[in-house]
This record gives sequence, C-alpha cells and structure tokens, in this order.
Amino acid sequence: MPLGRLFLRTSTVNRMVSRNSFIASKPDPSKPNMLRVGLAFGSTAVLWALLFKQHSTDLHEYKTRNGLE
Repeated sequence: MPLGRLFLRTSTVNRMVSRNSFIASKPDPSKPNMLRVGLAFGSTAVLWALLFKQHSTDLHEYKTRNGLE
C-alpha cells in the first residue's frame, strides 16, 4: 500500500473514531461569554497602552539623542 493512501486511510479512521469530549453543545451566539469578551477587550487595551507608552519613551530618547529637546 502506498504511503499516501496509508495516511489518507489513517486520517479517515481517526475522524470517525475520535470526537471532542470538551464541547457538549454548540455555543449560543445570543448569550456571549462575558468573561472571555472582557478578557479579550481588556488584554487588547493593555497591549495598546503598552504600545503607546513604548512609543513615547522611544520618541523621547530619539529627541534626546539628536539634540531636539
């Protein structure tokens, strides 16, 4: 049996036998998980704040090194 057919057969068997035991039902889009939403928006806000802080630090260092300030 060629190697490609063996891999194709194995993936087909794995798909039929295995299932995800962690998801019992599909998530309801009308009721979002507010903890996950809050963590997503919160982490995004923190990353943007760090970006702006780093930019202002870099800008201050640039101006100091080039004698612009």
